[in-house]
Amino acid sequence: MVTPAAIPSLPRGVRLHHDRLRGAEVLLGPERALMLDPVGAAVLAEVDGRRSVGAIAAVLARRYDAPEDAIRADIAEFLGDLADRRLVDLDDG
Repeated sequence: MVTPAAIPSLPRGVRLHHDRLRGAEVLLGPERALMLDPVGAAVLAEVDGRRSVGAIAAVLARRYDAPEDAIRADIAEFLGDLADRRLVDLDDG
């Protein structure tokens, strides 16, 4: 379970990349790529290895004028799935 205090970061060898051909953001990892929708790209653009899931949720809630609790839950699920695939590291803070 990803808590609001968890601090996400991209592991070595994983990076966010803009694919000009497709006009979309892609999360590139060793020998794999994951196409991101605009929401996933917005979340990962805020991942800097310093801010917590809660802090990222607060930023996105203000930006998109959406309920912070709902955004925090969605972010936690998304980052948890990426962590299971070893595309995101989560430090429990």
